[in-house]
Amino acid sequence: MNSTPVTHFVLGAYIDIGSLKYLCFLVLLLMYSAILLCNIVLIVLICLNRNLHEPMFIFLCSLFFNELYGSAAIFPVLLIQVLQDVHVVSTLVCLLQIFVLYSYGGIEFAMLAVMSYDRYLAICHPLQYGSRMTPNKIAFLTALSWCYPLMMNLFITYGLTAPLTLCGNIIHKVYCDNYWVVRLSCFDTRLNNVFGLTHMFSVILGLVLLIIYTYIRILRVCFNGSRQTRQKALSTCTPHLLSLINFSFGAFFEIVQSRFNMGSLSNPLRIFLSLYWLSVQPLANPLLYGLRMTKVRLILRMLLFGK
Repeated sequence: MNSTPVTHFVLGAYIDIGSLKYLCFLVLLLMYSAILLCNIVLIVLICLNRNLHEPMFIFLCSLFFNELYGSAAIFPVLLIQVLQDVHVVSTLVCLLQIFVLYSYGGIEFAMLAVMSYDRYLAICHPLQYGSRMTPNKIAFLTALSWCYPLMMNLFITYGLTAPLTLCGNIIHKVYCDNYWVVRLSCFDTRLNNVFGLTHMFSVILGLVLLIIYTYIRILRVCFNGSRQTRQKALSTCTPHLLSLINFSFGAFFEIVQSRFNMGSLSNPLRIFLSLYWLSVQPLANPLLYGLRMTKVRLILRMLLFGK
């Protein structure tokens, strides 16, 4: 096999757009600035305001931290690459980006599942909510949502992918992707593929089943409860459902695009859809929760306008 040590990767999905690259740079810079501003403002707001020291808002704070974590792995690289004529990234940076992006996705899905469980307890078991959602349980669920994806993706990235002998260095994406690196291997990667697919679908399936179960129970309470109960459930569950649907759509397309031939789609459309779950979700979450949740909206209005 014609293999040499790979010290860098070429990101082959970038296209020559001439002077429009400066416009793309400006749009990306504005998006990243908005992501940083919105998420940091809400994190500070939740941490400093005692009225928001509730389980739901603590989970939200963790979710906003994850948006900062994930966006830090994609936007600085995009901002640098979009202005370059040759789109090259070192192997160390590429592996680090893979680790952060994949762990970001795992943490996001885990936190959304934890938040659906929290809403289930608050709506379906309101009298036992305080005794069931204790500070220790909040800490455990938050730690588990972060530690498991971090440890698992640390093993996948540096234990399975990094040691591979590669026979190429061109990744046909605008950022580093684990599956594309594995495809460059000179040797059989069946172990990587089986482990990756088994882990992905077993964890995702478990979280999806948990979310479906909690929302079936919530809907049952809403239909059988009073109008006030329905309104409260809708006000707290709508942002979560919109966030979940938005992230699931983006992540599903990314999985499909990595595993199947999407040559029928134009290259700009594939780039846009592959970046959707990494660029829209970090901005959508603070806007959804900041604008739609009454407590957050009222506190923001009071801080901004003094009333």
